[in-house]
Amino acid sequence: MELFGTAGIRGDVRDRVTPAAALAVGRAAAQHAREAGSDETPVFAVGRDGRETGTALADAVASGLQSGGARVVRLGPVPTPALAYAAQGRRGIMVTASHNPPTDNGLKLFVDGEEYDREAERAVETRVEADERPVPWDQFGDAERADVLPDYRDAVAEYARGIGADPDGLRVAVGCGTGMASVATPAVLRALGADVVALNAQVDGHFPARESKPTADSLSELRAFVRDGDAAFGIGHDGDADRIVIVDGDGEVVHEDTVLAVLAERFVREAATADPVVVTTPNASARIDERVRAAGGRVERVRLGALHEGIAAVRDEAETGVAFAAEPWKHVHPVFGPWIDGVASAAVLTRLVAESGLDGLRDPVTERPYRKVSVPCPDDEKVRVMAALTDRLPAAFPDGEVDTEYGVRVERPDASWVLVRPSGTEPYIRIYAEAEDVDALVDRARETVEAVL
Repeated sequence: MELFGTAGIRGDVRDRVTPAAALAVGRAAAQHAREAGSDETPVFAVGRDGRETGTALADAVASGLQSGGARVVRLGPVPTPALAYAAQGRRGIMVTASHNPPTDNGLKLFVDGEEYDREAERAVETRVEADERPVPWDQFGDAERADVLPDYRDAVAEYARGIGADPDGLRVAVGCGTGMASVATPAVLRALGADVVALNAQVDGHFPARESKPTADSLSELRAFVRDGDAAFGIGHDGDADRIVIVDGDGEVVHEDTVLAVLAERFVREAATADPVVVTTPNASARIDERVRAAGGRVERVRLGALHEGIAAVRDEAETGVAFAAEPWKHVHPVFGPWIDGVASAAVLTRLVAESGLDGLRDPVTERPYRKVSVPCPDDEKVRVMAALTDRLPAAFPDGEVDTEYGVRVERPDASWVLVRPSGTEPYIRIYAEAEDVDALVDRARETVEAVL
């Protein structure tokens, strides 16, 4: 049984993430926690995003947790990073499908603010498959309600105040997309002193304003508002506020890797450790490596969806600290907490823009053309195709350095690179490339993939 993908459990609420499945996962998570911990009554915070199915699924998760012997703290509708914040010192389950359409929902599990690693996810899967009975009647857990939002918003604002400059009067447009950022980002930025205009800042799980995933197309309203108005820049979030997209004063989306590079360089320069590390993913741009090296740090890459595992691996090294961790659109601020947090990134970037201006932040970053292409590939062919590409792709680019830990990535002497990896959720082989001649690079990589297919 494979319940967990690269970002928890996610799928259609009638076929995959049903109330029955949510109850089973909750019970399994509680029983796993009882076995793994010294406390016979583990505590789980449970939150949900604004989707119409969230209430029923959160009820089911809570029932499963209680029947597995756990105590439940019900938070109601919150951003995913607020649930992670509340899971510090205990465990948590967030009911969300993040940027997926409203027909979907999902479950994401946390322990002490950090996403479950593969080992813990597999342990939960095993218990779900075993369909274990509830604990005895006198060991059922109880439940209570709590409001974490005020404390979370205050904590984000306090964290951001140590970075950049006060944004007094700086006008920022926030496109909430009727998602959970509505109850977090505008309030945090106003607490910092920014002049905030919030668009579609009411929670509605139908996502009537735009699709939940923030893209150049879906953010057209925010982009036009910034372009035609006097906002210094714009911020777009997804449905649960773990993702962030930045829009410049001309209404153009700033490349996600440029945003990552700006933040990575700043945090490396301010790191207190002798060997500051930025953890990112194989599909992230070489512009990140360039800015991190310029600041005196280094980059370590981990598989998509496993930033927390990369942070844990680096954390064990002496004289080393993780200054920042991110994959495109999703950022972890280790000094603040081990979870992905779009609200914290919004606060930090607002203060950095107040200090240097968005153009000033982008100027040192070399932005080469970047492309992502999907080549259809049946799921049952992915293993064979990737095994063949381990030899074939490096042969197509003989001048490059090869890394085969997470797909096949080839870095060339001119800082261009290409990555080929299987999609974890769809029947595709993904090609990522960055180069001045990116079209030629992609064409050669695609020809190689298609020849193997």
